[in-house]
Amino acid sequence: MAIRQMLRRSLSNERRSNEVPKGHLAVYVGESEKKRFVIPLSYLNNPSFQELLCQAEEEFGFHHPMGGLTIPCSEELFIDITSHLSRT
Repeated sequence: MAIRQMLRRSLSNERRSNEVPKGHLAVYVGESEKKRFVIPLSYLNNPSFQELLCQAEEEFGFHHPMGGLTIPCSEELFIDITSHLSRT
């Protein structure tokens, strides 16, 4: 019985980690290995972020291999841009 409870708890935690809070968007970032980030929707209006979206459109069009929005830049650049946006 204890194993079943642990498995249920583990599965429910896994589902929660895949959820995206209201007002946010999950994106996949990286040049070779993709990492998932959850960002506020407000970032989409920023010119710096819109440039990343244009790069994604040029590279992938509407077909994103990860199933979600994939941004083709280095993780470091993405973190720099989003860190700047979180301070404004």
